Amino acid sequence: MKTPVIFRISLFIVIAYVFAGCSGSQYSSGNGRKLITPEFFSMHLNYLASDSMKGRNTPSPQLDTAAAYIARNFRDWGIQPWNGSYFQEVPICKDELGDTNELAVLRNGASFELNIKADYVPYDFSSPASVTAPVVFAGYGITAPEYNYDDYKGIDAKGKIVVIFRNEPQKDDSNSVFKGKEDSKYISLKEKMKNAVKHGVAGMLIVNGPLQYSSVKARGFPWPSLSKVIPKDAVPLHLCIDNEDQIPAMHIGEEVVRLLFGSVDSLKHLEARIEKDLACVSYELPGTKVSMHANIITTIFHSKNVVGYIQGSDPVLNKQLVIIGAHYDHVGFKKEHKAGEDYIFNGADDNASGTSGVMTVAHAFSMLKEKPKRSMMFILFAGEEKGLYGSRYYTTHPLHPLASTVAMLNLDMISRNSPDSLYLEGAKQSPDITEIIRKENKKTKFTLVVKDSEYLGGSDHYYFYKHNVPFIFYFTGLHKDYHQVSDNPDKSDCNKAARVSRLVFYTAGKISNEDVRYSINPIETDAPDQ
Repeated sequence: MKTPVIFRISLFIVIAYVFAGCSGSQYSSGNGRKLITPEFFSMHLNYLASDSMKGRNTPSPQLDTAAAYIARNFRDWGIQPWNGSYFQEVPICKDELGDTNELAVLRNGASFELNIKADYVPYDFSSPASVTAPVVFAGYGITAPEYNYDDYKGIDAKGKIVVIFRNEPQKDDSNSVFKGKEDSKYISLKEKMKNAVKHGVAGMLIVNGPLQYSSVKARGFPWPSLSKVIPKDAVPLHLCIDNEDQIPAMHIGEEVVRLLFGSVDSLKHLEARIEKDLACVSYELPGTKVSMHANIITTIFHSKNVVGYIQGSDPVLNKQLVIIGAHYDHVGFKKEHKAGEDYIFNGADDNASGTSGVMTVAHAFSMLKEKPKRSMMFILFAGEEKGLYGSRYYTTHPLHPLASTVAMLNLDMISRNSPDSLYLEGAKQSPDITEIIRKENKKTKFTLVVKDSEYLGGSDHYYFYKHNVPFIFYFTGLHKDYHQVSDNPDKSDCNKAARVSRLVFYTAGKISNEDVRYSINPIETDAPDQ
């Protein structure tokens, strides 16, 4: 029997509608449930948080094993490496205190040699260098034009060694222009070093102000070589790019103060004048020089950010990038422990959960027949627990221009607490992406907790935000197992984590298929660096 023309036209419209909807249905609730399951998520969580990973410390062989595992899965799923590699090397410096440190005060032709530990201690962020130069007292070492305050006003500090107080003026005064009792960014010693370098300073001597501190003893960094109780391997790590713009820096004690200022009371008098009305009392110490040598020995290690890439299908939009990321490191294990004691910080929720979420979402995108219009990058960061090393390194050495990165979705601790609650940190900063999540959440039905971010600088989204990349931090909240050996896989709710991963999948699917750039509210300027 021949089909009537009207019926054939109607049937064609229905078929055309169904097939036209296939692209959109890739990101539908049903497809998300099919591709993202608790079982798939659990498989990766249990591997990454197993005892064999020894807590995935940065750097460690176990972290490298975890990196290889993630890369191997990306390869097996057809997710591409970036320019031939799944790894971005992250240089990490380990510092140790050498045995040739020196500090001497030179006055009237005499040299007064000081003793390490008793009189001075080099800081861990000191450069390994020797300096002999005149001495300038520079208050707190702060230049803060927004507070009409400048310790360098009226002095020439170029090529000289400055003596500065720790902290900031009027620290315990709620009426202080320095944010009252709240710390401003200027309290950071690294901020003080940046400011000193801007003024051409050759070296820094840092002292406890006798009004703010009960002791003027030299403390500095607690180097294991200067202690009988600190473990020998408790040496500082830092991202190697922090070596830029460093000068020698030491914490000094009472004997150095006496040689430079005559007495602790003289220093206290200077501090009191600053505290009273924020007066600038900086001056060059007459006829006095200091010779200092910081013997810091640095060893460079490399950990890895793991990177997977899906090129977008649209010839124009594929120049733009959506990043889905998480940190895959944790804090390692206890070096000393009793027999039979649980000594491994498995880090199941923090952050094997976020890592498994990114892997699960990456796998789901790899299974789609039609790829997103925008390109996608899946990044697992090293060194988050040490100070956001991996994400900071990526944003200073981006594999793709940050100006063409339209969004960063960060997953950190996504598997705990009540089944239906989910925090969206950064909602205030990225309102457009938050609105997308609200709409996509109709499929996952979380109770979204949106408020001013408490953890704005607490995970890998932070440095993307500092570079004006819109972001959202998916987070299910703290708990009593946070950074404890009890953060084990059996405590994680894989059903909840899979739902979070679906919401990320739906959100990323929406972002990666539309030609829209999203708003970003600028970062607060008066915030210390991480």
